[in-house]
Amino acid sequence: MARGKKRSKQSGPVRKWFSRIVKTGFVVGLMGLIALIVAVAVIRSSLPGYEDLKSSPNGQMIRVLDVNGRELFSMGPSYGQWLDYEDIPQVMIDAMVAVEDRRYESHLGVDPIGIARSIKVRLERGRWAQGGSTITQQLARNIFLNNSRTFGRKGREIMLALAMESKFSKEQILELYLNKVYYGGGAYGIDAASRRFFAHGAKELSLAEAAIIAGLVKAPSRYSPTADAQAAIDRATVVLRVMQDAGAITAAQAAETEPTAVKMAPEPRQNSVRYFTDWALPQLDLLIDETIEPIEVWTTLDLDMQRAATNAIQTGVPAGAQGALVAIDRDGAVRAMVGGTDYVTSNYNRATQAVRQPGSAWKIFVYMAALEAGYTPNDMVTDQPIKIGNWTPRNSGGNYAGDISLRSAFAYSKNTVAAAIGNDIGTSTVANMARRFGISTTIDVNPSMVLGTSDVRLVEMTRAFASINAKGIAITPYAITKVSTMDGNVLYQNKFDGSRVLVDPWVAAGITDLMQTAVNVGTGRAANIGRPVAGKTGTTSSNKDGWFLGFSSGLTTGVWMGRDDAKPVRGLQGGRAPAAAFAAFMKVAVAKRKIEKFDTELLLPDWQLEPDEEELFGAPEDGIYVDENGMPIETGQGLEYDMEGGEADDGPPQLDQGWIDSVLGRGEPDEPEAAPPARKTPPGRPESPDQPNAPVSLLPRPANE
Repeated sequence: MARGKKRSKQSGPVRKWFSRIVKTGFVVGLMGLIALIVAVAVIRSSLPGYEDLKSSPNGQMIRVLDVNGRELFSMGPSYGQWLDYEDIPQVMIDAMVAVEDRRYESHLGVDPIGIARSIKVRLERGRWAQGGSTITQQLARNIFLNNSRTFGRKGREIMLALAMESKFSKEQILELYLNKVYYGGGAYGIDAASRRFFAHGAKELSLAEAAIIAGLVKAPSRYSPTADAQAAIDRATVVLRVMQDAGAITAAQAAETEPTAVKMAPEPRQNSVRYFTDWALPQLDLLIDETIEPIEVWTTLDLDMQRAATNAIQTGVPAGAQGALVAIDRDGAVRAMVGGTDYVTSNYNRATQAVRQPGSAWKIFVYMAALEAGYTPNDMVTDQPIKIGNWTPRNSGGNYAGDISLRSAFAYSKNTVAAAIGNDIGTSTVANMARRFGISTTIDVNPSMVLGTSDVRLVEMTRAFASINAKGIAITPYAITKVSTMDGNVLYQNKFDGSRVLVDPWVAAGITDLMQTAVNVGTGRAANIGRPVAGKTGTTSSNKDGWFLGFSSGLTTGVWMGRDDAKPVRGLQGGRAPAAAFAAFMKVAVAKRKIEKFDTELLLPDWQLEPDEEELFGAPEDGIYVDENGMPIETGQGLEYDMEGGEADDGPPQLDQGWIDSVLGRGEPDEPEAAPPARKTPPGRPESPDQPNAPVSLLPRPANE
């Protein structure tokens, strides 16, 4: 009895202290809860509204696409198109919830079980090895906090998560999370990630693709398909297993889903395409008002043509030299642009920035001015020594052909004839023609300017040839066809203006006739591609620059080669490497286009002429037999010529206009040539009514004339 009383006396104080602890704990807990509620309420009141949270962070994303919608280049953080909750594929929602926050629907923003597990692992391993953050916590950290792993930051993260859960619905939080979290590769949000890794929007995500994206959140840099495709696939397999465990998919669905079968988007080009994008993107400032929305820029570039252009330049440029190529479609759309042999080594764009002498390629302006002044391709002129002031132009080797047609003089790029024409019509007239066709650089009007001594840009020369191809209509090169927001709102749409006429159609037809002859039997024969081509070579003194510009099937291409320091390049002539690069590119670029004949027929020039410095194959016996497409054919025999340029007695029939007409199916070989059409006689040139094609002297006019 005494012992019972003693035990009762001893346990009394224990119960008393325990009761006090419980009461104190309850009060403290209650006060803490009240403080937490107050703090959450305060934070909740300071949170931005839902629409404000939807806005993208600073930094506009610009996604640049080629003409077929393939990504060329992306700059700035990529946010893609914002997807409302109801537009997000269910497989994406299920994958993300299963792998990141399985109890998402049941907690209030914080998962006590997950936090306890995370702390346990932290105490066992001495470091944070397992996350206990819910989707809401991750969203709070992404929007408001940094990634430092401290207890203070974790506390703020929890408070923010509770506040967000009290202010926004579960669907709104998931919508924010899936549209704003970083998934690697510069992509924020599932739409940007889908476009970055799979080349399509998030609305079309498959189960395997959703598993890959869901697996990226844990470690975007480690599991990014662009960094380690196998790691991304392995992680996606884990996500599928977790989805099955969570009941989001069946075992059969998990078994039949193969992440290895997912087709990844090709990596954006970082080499020659950048020459084009560096030129194109600054134009946005002139096309659209400033915007912070992510935009897509649809360009004119054709990636297949760009690859062909890059290959043509990289394989065709002589050792130690550089090269550039521009291809312009019939409406001015730039389909390919290569500014050098390697962008990584040198981002200097020789297609748009470099100014170099065009050599004989400049003669298109000389001859167009002559045609406009009254010359015709069939006119006979005299190739002879000439002196204009103190300048004495000469042909290569000092050879002069005497009486030849204007067509022959152009085809074989006769310097003396060009000089005489310039003296006859005036160099200022030639300069005016060049200005009309888009040459913006300084033009010298000295007599020697007719031989291409004024510096020009490749893109402007190509533009001039494109305008000739358009029958004298002004063509303006452009790079951007459309600019739109990610949701399809069009901010800019290009419209072709074909209203400005530079020259009459017959002038454009005449120069096209001359250029077609230059390619078929003149200095540009290496540019022949088996379909009608019109073009012109250009070579400057000491072979410092080589040019070829021409067009076929609606596509105009200009090629330049040379050294950046303007030193001579051995063997560099317009009719060699540049013409060959033109042909290599055009064979690919126009392969799927319809063969188009020019408005004028090819007429054979006087093939017996001695070639000038731009002639590359020697005597005209090389490749003279052609098929119906103008391509050389094997005959097993060749023509032989004596030292004077005449045909050997035992050779085949002479290659004359009648012969080529018969090959091309234009009539009988012995059919007489039609009389040339009447033409206006230019000032200072004698009329010859009895001999309409009589040679015309183009010697300098007297000083007092």
